[in-house]
Amino acid sequence: MLLQEILALLTLFCVFRASVAVLDEDADYDLMYVNLDNEIESPVLGAEETASCDCQREHTEWDKLFIMLENSQMKENMMLQAMDEIMKVDLQTLKAELSQLTTDLAGTFATAIEKVTSHVMTQVEQALVRSGDQAEEAQRLHEDEQGKVLEHILLLSHNVSSRLSWLESAWLRMSEAEAQETAFQQDKFSPTRGDNLILNSLWKELQQTRAELKASQKWAAQHLLPAGCETAILFPMRSKKIFGSVHPTAGMNLQSFTACIWIKVTEALDKTIVFSYGTKFNPYEIQLYLSQESAVLVVGGNQHKLAAKNVVVPGKWLHLCGSWSSENGSTSLWVKGELAASAWDVSGGHTIPDGGILQIGQEKNGCCIGGGFDEALAFSGKLTGFNVWDRVLSPEEIAAQSGEDACSIRGNIVGWGVTEVLPYGGAQYVS
Repeated sequence: MLLQEILALLTLFCVFRASVAVLDEDADYDLMYVNLDNEIESPVLGAEETASCDCQREHTEWDKLFIMLENSQMKENMMLQAMDEIMKVDLQTLKAELSQLTTDLAGTFATAIEKVTSHVMTQVEQALVRSGDQAEEAQRLHEDEQGKVLEHILLLSHNVSSRLSWLESAWLRMSEAEAQETAFQQDKFSPTRGDNLILNSLWKELQQTRAELKASQKWAAQHLLPAGCETAILFPMRSKKIFGSVHPTAGMNLQSFTACIWIKVTEALDKTIVFSYGTKFNPYEIQLYLSQESAVLVVGGNQHKLAAKNVVVPGKWLHLCGSWSSENGSTSLWVKGELAASAWDVSGGHTIPDGGILQIGQEKNGCCIGGGFDEALAFSGKLTGFNVWDRVLSPEEIAAQSGEDACSIRGNIVGWGVTEVLPYGGAQYVS
């Protein structure tokens, strides 16, 4: 539109210049103007003369002006056509240049993408290598730690063997001395001063050996699994996605039960779930949880509970057992094989229904596996030896589980090492 306006202005300017040039060539412009006026004033008188010689007369100034206008119109059309052709050529050229630019950019982008991809892959490979190195380093440190533990135990065993050998030799010497003394004193035995010294020395040596054995056992208990347990489940952190799902061997329709487990908690909050069993109607059928330094057993509902205070020590293995009977509501909590708390009439007459979900390290919320968990309730640390019976165990049976064969006794509802226990979200088996 702007181009057409410019061309129109140019055309008018050319016409104006041409008109001025024609008028400048004729010196008698004023006279011709008068004659033209005279002809216009008296057309009747000279009509025949004008008609008879119209074809032979020269072009008037007005004719010339109209001819110039026609020529100007033709030139304008020619210019417009030329401009149109030029624009078409320019558009084709621009299109070709854009196509070439697109091709070049595509090649450049492909090269750049290939470089970026190669760089990212290199970084990923380096990260994998670092992760592998870290895993190998962790495994090596773990093996070194186990080696140190075994070396320490072997050293203590060697020391104990040496001390026992010395004690045996000393005892033999004392026996020989007693035999000699008996030969001289037939009436009665009377220990001499030398015998007393030997007995005192033996007593001190026995006391020192017993103390060293107790220290070594305590140290080994803090670094190794409980005796007889080959594997444990590690919960590396508190998370609503980290838990264990247990599929009982038999049904959970219970009139009584005993549940035992070994735990080593990293940190116990106001409510840290060890294990829980619940249905969609009651999430609190059975729960064993930690509350700071206390262990709490829940049966039949959150309002029915029993607590054992000042028993939880973070970072150390702890054996917990909870038992319950529907007959009279008798409930008890056992810590390291010893009775820590007991009560009566806790959910008496209640029956633990079947069809619920048994989980480790999280609370059953009545929804679904892994849904709606609370991070503040999650367990962090290690646990092993989880067993459940459909009866109340005797004190002797409970005490046996915290001894040397901690994981050799298995429950008939849940048996550690037999019943399927699936870790989720980062929980994993360790040895």
